[in-house]
Amino acid sequence: MQEMTNLNRLVYFCAVVDAGSFTKAAEHLGITKAVVSQQVARLEQEVGTTLLMRTTRRLQPTEAGRIFHARCVSILRETEDAFSELAEARANPKGLLRITAPYDYGTTVVVPVVADFTACFPNCKVELNLSDKAVDLIAENMDLSIRVGWLADSSLQARRIGSFRQLMVASPQFTDEIAKLREPKDLTALPFVANAALREPLEWTFTHDNRESRTVKFQSSIAINTTPAVMAAVRHGGGISVLPDFLALGEISSGSLIPVLPAWDLPSGGIYTVYPAARFRPPKVTGFVDMLACAVKG
Repeated sequence: MQEMTNLNRLVYFCAVVDAGSFTKAAEHLGITKAVVSQQVARLEQEVGTTLLMRTTRRLQPTEAGRIFHARCVSILRETEDAFSELAEARANPKGLLRITAPYDYGTTVVVPVVADFTACFPNCKVELNLSDKAVDLIAENMDLSIRVGWLADSSLQARRIGSFRQLMVASPQFTDEIAKLREPKDLTALPFVANAALREPLEWTFTHDNRESRTVKFQSSIAINTTPAVMAAVRHGGGISVLPDFLALGEISSGSLIPVLPAWDLPSGGIYTVYPAARFRPPKVTGFVDMLACAVKG
């Protein structure tokens, strides 16, 4: 097995190719021309190939030298990035962190984490944009987006940090009617509050014990385009509807809402952090995401 080459020799070789001469490379590196020439000669000896063509008037890489130079540039860039990543990991979060999140999840989950984050890292400031529309992170100069549900294919980078359940719920005033329900098709006898922000607000698929599956198409008596407003309508007796667990569970615990057909499951969704394409994340981003992921896991 060939002995590993000293990475410094790759630096010297790339500097010579980029500068076009040993003299200019030595000046750029701050060392003597003799050292550069010696190290490049040792590199050629190690790889057993002529990498540079030298004449009295010019110096240029051979075909093998050009190919090797391209690979060396990539290796050195990766090495530099590795050290940069370590340096960033040691740094404390600082600067302005710009985040976008859905209104309901942002209000319920993200806002408390933002408050904790700024308390832990006083050198950080946060701007949180709550919107149920997908924000263009690059155009809006956002560092991070929190998205809930199902991601479409995208050139953006994403990390799944958790999941949520969807629950069919109603106001306690429907207790008697709900007690008579036996399976999902019976739900159509009750008024339904549709969440118009969803792609398919009227069609829902229920599963039982991961085997039986039923798809129900509802007719809405009320349609509202934000999830918190849907919850308010349900709480005030507007009808039954589907809510994410991060909103519904607290209402169920307090008795403001009751579960409907809890033995039947609705599709679960994911909770994602989404970033513009980049090689590294600054500490303000990684620090916040780690804190949010811990909050999501409970």
